[in-house]
Amino acid sequence: MATGKSAHFQLTHPNAAGIDIGSGSHFVAVSPDRDNPSVREFPSFTEDLEHLADWLTECGIDTVAMESTGVYWIPLFEMLEVRGFTVFLVNARHVKSVPGRKSDVLDCQWLQQLMSFGLLRGAFRPQGDICALRSVARQRAMLLRYQARHVQHMQKALTQMNLQLTQVISDVVGVTGQKIIRAILVGERDGVTLAKLRHGRIHASEKEIAKSLQGNWREEHLFALKQAVDLYDNYTEKLEECDLKLEEMLQELAKYSHEPQAITRRSRNKNAPQFDLRLHLFRLCGVDLTRIDGIDVTTAFTVLSEVGADMSRFKNVKHFTSWLGLCPGTKISGGKVLSGKSKRTANRAAQALRLAAVNLRASQSALGAYYRRLCARMDKPRAITACAHKLARLIYALLTKGEEFVDKGQQYYEERYRQRVVNSLNKRAEQLGMKLVSA
Repeated sequence: MATGKSAHFQLTHPNAAGIDIGSGSHFVAVSPDRDNPSVREFPSFTEDLEHLADWLTECGIDTVAMESTGVYWIPLFEMLEVRGFTVFLVNARHVKSVPGRKSDVLDCQWLQQLMSFGLLRGAFRPQGDICALRSVARQRAMLLRYQARHVQHMQKALTQMNLQLTQVISDVVGVTGQKIIRAILVGERDGVTLAKLRHGRIHASEKEIAKSLQGNWREEHLFALKQAVDLYDNYTEKLEECDLKLEEMLQELAKYSHEPQAITRRSRNKNAPQFDLRLHLFRLCGVDLTRIDGIDVTTAFTVLSEVGADMSRFKNVKHFTSWLGLCPGTKISGGKVLSGKSKRTANRAAQALRLAAVNLRASQSALGAYYRRLCARMDKPRAITACAHKLARLIYALLTKGEEFVDKGQQYYEERYRQRVVNSLNKRAEQLGMKLVSA
């Protein structure tokens, strides 16, 4: 019920400025008592950004809130951080629902006002060397995506020539597939000869492979295949350069000198870097995250490159899982929960944890049993999110406490679950004036 009295807010950041960032120009607003005019427009060139920072210093500003899309905010963010400003990159969804703001000038003024009252929170961004590691890790992930597209181009060219190699070999960029494709490109057309390049681990026989390699060999499709292979090799070379850079950066970030215990349950991921990534991650954080079932070395690398090993930026594990977007939603009105759906997010660490959760479907560990029980209770997407949430809590616990993860196995989990069910039935029976008797 309205009381007729206006709300009173106390200034918590009186020396705050608001910046609305675009591709070509930045609009900056300070408090009207700092300068006249209080709103200025600066182009996005480096010299103009230096003038922007100088003006904020002259106005006595120490806190800056900026709103942006894309990557336009990064140069100004880094420059202001170096100059000693406290910079908050705010979520545009948190400030967009105010009517009447139809221009960049009004946007930056609104940001300045909200920041003055302490109503805005900055997005998480890792600091120092972890931020640089994240950039190179994201570059490597981008190269992998581009490389995968050229694998599809290889498959397309083979199909257009009616070479059904993908029907008998699951991976055309494996040992057998690459030997056959490169032999085709140098002029070999005999299916029997090509089939002899088969690796011993391929299930298909040489006769089946030879039969799949009878095609029309049209020149334009061979040209497309050659282009796809050349581009694939080019991205392979760039990935090797990324691996060297990542190994160098991880060596500089190492805090521990001892080595992790051996693990024999997992095979190596073919998309993982070509060096001992598990060893470097262990020396970075002091614990072996790959001992958590479902977390392979690439998942652990994704999480650590996105967040770092220092969890002090998060108040507790709930803040960490909320940042990941793995917590239930809190859409409540009138005391009634309208929706518990998790928020939509493009968080790379959360995506990696969801993929790790899917890999638990056949695991004989306690986490595998937990995932299968969730799938029996709810739909698959919700079960994946809930299991990813549990993996995130385990990672947070390991990084904050420095303890090794110990999996007690599927039987231990199922016995604990059975005991909880029995205890619940006993309490329910007591409430009804009955007594539960075991068979």
